[in-house]
Amino acid sequence: MTSIFDQDLPRNEANFAPFSPLAFIERTAEIYPRRLAVVHGALRRDWGELYARCRQLASALQRAGVGRGDTVAVMLPNTPPMVEAHFGVPMAGAVLNAMNTRLDAETVAFMLDHGEARVVIVDPEFAPVMQKALALRQGTKPLLVIDVEDPVYTGPVTRLGSQTYDAFVAGGDADFAWQLPADEWDAIALNYTSGTTGNPKGVVYHHRGAATNAISNILEWDLPKHAVYLWTLPMFHCNGWCFPWTVAARAGVNVCLRRVEAVAIIDAIKTHGVTHYCGAPIVHGMLVNAPEALKAGLPRGVKAMVAGAAPPASMIEGMERLGFDLTHVYGLTEVYGPATVCPQHEAWNALDIGERARLNARQGVRYHLQRDARVVDPETLLPVPWDGETMGEIMFRGNITMKGYLKNPQATQEAFAGGWFHTGDLAVQYPDGYIKIKDRSKDIIISGGENISSIEVEDVLYRHPDVLAAAVVAKPDEKWGETPCAFVELKAGADLSAADLVAHCRKHLPGFKVPKAVVFGELPKTSTGKIQKFELRKQAGSAAAIDV
Repeated sequence: MTSIFDQDLPRNEANFAPFSPLAFIERTAEIYPRRLAVVHGALRRDWGELYARCRQLASALQRAGVGRGDTVAVMLPNTPPMVEAHFGVPMAGAVLNAMNTRLDAETVAFMLDHGEARVVIVDPEFAPVMQKALALRQGTKPLLVIDVEDPVYTGPVTRLGSQTYDAFVAGGDADFAWQLPADEWDAIALNYTSGTTGNPKGVVYHHRGAATNAISNILEWDLPKHAVYLWTLPMFHCNGWCFPWTVAARAGVNVCLRRVEAVAIIDAIKTHGVTHYCGAPIVHGMLVNAPEALKAGLPRGVKAMVAGAAPPASMIEGMERLGFDLTHVYGLTEVYGPATVCPQHEAWNALDIGERARLNARQGVRYHLQRDARVVDPETLLPVPWDGETMGEIMFRGNITMKGYLKNPQATQEAFAGGWFHTGDLAVQYPDGYIKIKDRSKDIIISGGENISSIEVEDVLYRHPDVLAAAVVAKPDEKWGETPCAFVELKAGADLSAADLVAHCRKHLPGFKVPKAVVFGELPKTSTGKIQKFELRKQAGSAAAIDV
């Protein structure tokens, strides 16, 4: 039945506009055209200049035949062209595919074909990989290749295309009359998940979700106007957790960073007055473990956001010594990056570091603008009791959730079964509503019929002061089926034996959960700092068992 409030009250251009993050840069350029927008080496651009370049890029793409629903792939570090692509590509109606810069040529070729890229923009550092990928493509459609030139880059240069990025942009119209998408459900970005087995899946974002998460970032962080944001988090990772659009909404400063290294990060924070940055635990660990002389003079009060793994007590304590404020978030590619946050309560400040670390290690509660995040029984699809003990699967629903997987209806249907997005992360929910991951469903170790949470064992390993990074996976065992195998990366100068580490674990874990094998060495990580457990599983079978 039609409501009286629907009669003669039509939706029109005066009372409705599609929700899109593209509106953020338009507003900021109008209000703060002379405010600093981008810093990169000696380059400085204000918001008026950045907006003009984004419009030029959009215009140039349309003149090259790119239109609604076409894919524009980019393989770029955190440099100005990557910032511009987040606005210029969707202003042309196209979809941005920001590619992981650590991928091999075969995977890049698959993504170019699967996403049906019409254009690819390449930084010179990644030209050799892209050159191989272009040769491996199966697709026959012509692909426009554009080469970026960056004065900060000092390595060898291989030209792949017929024109440079700056020349291509210069051919566009700075007054290009771009339009908001006809439908906020239109795709804005394509991001591929890590393919541990088989080909990676293409996660499709829509304008509504990108704008929603960008604003939620502001709310979770109380992000002020003109924040100075350092790009340590790769923009190819969930579109930098939507922060290119977040920074635009607050008329902030994008401090670009080609390479994530402690010296470069600390220098940028000191030089540019950085107020905010995001990253995986390894990035924060770089700062905590940097030489004291290097850290001297760091400003206090910098806001840091961490995701990828729960921050151990040593990291929280180290960040506090630096005077940095650490916020723990959780999410996946399918939910635009972070979609839950662990808000800290004043009462926690009176607790000891161990208890604060335990509370801060939880994945927390839903983002402001995410409709729901719950621990749900995967069989009944009912929420589990909030008792901190009953295990279920973390599930999301709301605007901060992908459209689905590109060209993969079965995977999309499975991911959204029962009206929830299924993460595959096993967790509990505490009486205060905070969620705590216990493990990935595939990472649970089943030893003699008993379930062992790899995350629980890792938490104990991280408590040892000599441990820099740790990961626990299942090691096949004839008697028990599986036993825990610990892979441990030690801090510089540390001298720790496997027996010492096992003795440490015995103090905090029942015997069946204590690692039966310990392997020391640098852990394999993704470009975003996540430990690659699938690589460790391959090694676990040959790891030598020790007497525990």
